[in-house]
Amino acid sequence: MKFNELRTNYPTFIYKDYQLETIDNTLRISFTFEISNLTTFNPYIEIPLNNITININDPYIKYLSFHIGLIEMISYFKTTCSPKIIIEADYINEEQIKWFKKLIYYGLGEFLYTNNISVSEEELTTIECTKPQITLPTINYEGTGNLIPIGGGKDSCVSLELLKDYKDNNHCFIINPKEVTLACAKQAGYEDNKIIGLKRVLDKKVIELNEKGFLNGHTPFSSLVAFISYLTAYIYKKQYITLSNEASANEPTIPGTKINHQYSKTYEFEQDFNNYMNTYFNLNIKYFSLLRPLTEFQIGMLFSKYEKYHNIFKSCNIGSKSTPWKWCGNCPKCLFVYIILSPFLYKEKLVNIFGKDLFEDESLKETLLELSGNKEVKPFECVGTIGEVRYALSRTINKTNNLPKLLQYYKDNYPLSLNTEYESLYNEENNLPKEYQELIKKELSQWKRK
Repeated sequence: MKFNELRTNYPTFIYKDYQLETIDNTLRISFTFEISNLTTFNPYIEIPLNNITININDPYIKYLSFHIGLIEMISYFKTTCSPKIIIEADYINEEQIKWFKKLIYYGLGEFLYTNNISVSEEELTTIECTKPQITLPTINYEGTGNLIPIGGGKDSCVSLELLKDYKDNNHCFIINPKEVTLACAKQAGYEDNKIIGLKRVLDKKVIELNEKGFLNGHTPFSSLVAFISYLTAYIYKKQYITLSNEASANEPTIPGTKINHQYSKTYEFEQDFNNYMNTYFNLNIKYFSLLRPLTEFQIGMLFSKYEKYHNIFKSCNIGSKSTPWKWCGNCPKCLFVYIILSPFLYKEKLVNIFGKDLFEDESLKETLLELSGNKEVKPFECVGTIGEVRYALSRTINKTNNLPKLLQYYKDNYPLSLNTEYESLYNEENNLPKEYQELIKKELSQWKRK
């Protein structure tokens, strides 16, 4: 269906309500969304409490839960992009409305681009709130340790390894745990009582609408992780939410625009989120990415040393839909990870991880060109910058005899890039506590170039 047709037929999206209840030592938060003249949605999340006693009438727990719904609603709003959103569930002021409008617009940047929708931030939707203003009571909150979101890829494995000396005060945080994500946490030394496995359940009616031709596409999932992890950190009394987003996430997917598959992993969003939480919650919980100072190349460089994760980690989104989770070996994410690790692990070790030599697969030639910036658009995936992809390819070409097909093609057609800055860059634009800054710099200094 067409964008304008849907907006005409379904002009109003309503965030009607949210409900909290505790069931079997689990906090369940249920949401009710409605697209007028179409349907209602009732997704929910469950946070295990691990014998922690909470008061579901705690105003911070309630207001944070409401905020999770403000992000969760984006997955349902996008089906029609209704020009008006009405918030009936709780209160937000005009400045908060502006904040969420920005997140919705840029968080849906890829969605708008892939659906050929041209619309301004102001035009996309208005947001109205029907509830009276609320004021949270002032409380003294003191947390300890890190809440570490785990996705199963090399980045979160690097964070786990860097924070190993803090393990006793840390918890791992996993949304819809899989065998891989649990194995990464276990490999890092975390037992079940230190792993918080949250359950997120989508309303299947959104899938039915997608099958009928309603709009579908990428949403800012990392912003949902931000709000859910903040509530979880509050419940578990954590001081830090310690992410694994790198400096490379700041590069837009479409050069010269703000369209970025990783928008809610960028430093801009990290800053916006911290400013928002400090203004409207004022709890001593800091949200930052441990790997923000680093490039994807440096993360690959460090990960290559952590062999205990090599046969466990996975980040292929296509392969995540299979059981067990595997590398599909045919997508941009697989090829990117293969490229970024190739200066350190090519050939035998990488072939052992992926099951084949991706550099011999000529069907991946177009993907190689996209990743290396030799096409107009990078893949819409969580991948590194064009510059570091070119550097990794060049490093591998220079150290490899009898080049495989893709590397030979690249060498024959494109100049090699051997600027070693990708090994030593340190992005000062980050929110790391001083002790973690020193931790990162020490780990980099111990690296011995191969």
